[in-house]
Amino acid sequence: MELQVKNISGAVTGQLTVADEIFARPFNEPLVHQIVVAYQAGGRAGTRAQKTRAEVRGGGAKPWRQKGTGRARAGSSRGPIWRGGGVTFAAKPQDHSQKVNKKMYRAAIRSIFSELLRQDRLLVVEALELPEIKTKQMIAQLTALGLAGQRQVLLVSEEIELNLYLSARNLGHVALSDVSALDPVSLVGADTVVITAGALQRVGEWLA
Repeated sequence: MELQVKNISGAVTGQLTVADEIFARPFNEPLVHQIVVAYQAGGRAGTRAQKTRAEVRGGGAKPWRQKGTGRARAGSSRGPIWRGGGVTFAAKPQDHSQKVNKKMYRAAIRSIFSELLRQDRLLVVEALELPEIKTKQMIAQLTALGLAGQRQVLLVSEEIELNLYLSARNLGHVALSDVSALDPVSLVGADTVVITAGALQRVGEWLA
């Protein structure tokens, strides 16, 4: 498969050959859904914690005698219906991560990249770099690539260039990533993925 490579001004400057078995796969929606859900689940902290009546401090003595007071029986002042008492079904720390093997993960990423190509949402450029730290220049380059007004743009390069990062961090609709940090949620959620030719070759080597 031949892909067009553009410069930062949007002009076509060449072709890049990629493997069909990686970038022309059918879209496996159930697998992609499973991988996206697993990735999001892995980001959950699961650190919530509450105390049961056995863990709350105090309550060792019986508040009053069993009979003759006219009040309801009580064995502890730390029951769930008492102020300062324990929680009936107390929340405890949980691990929400889901096991996903490497073969499934790579197959899902292949499927996502193939679908991005079919939907013309993958744009290959020679390089992503800026001569100076200027958000205006970042916006101008996105406009030259025809990405003005996009809801979410993902820029992928082999290594994140400092001027590019500092120029794009004020733009809420622009995200940056290198190849090692690519994740399925960012790829699926982007309207357009702009990737350098070198980064795309590294993705091909990773998914081969």
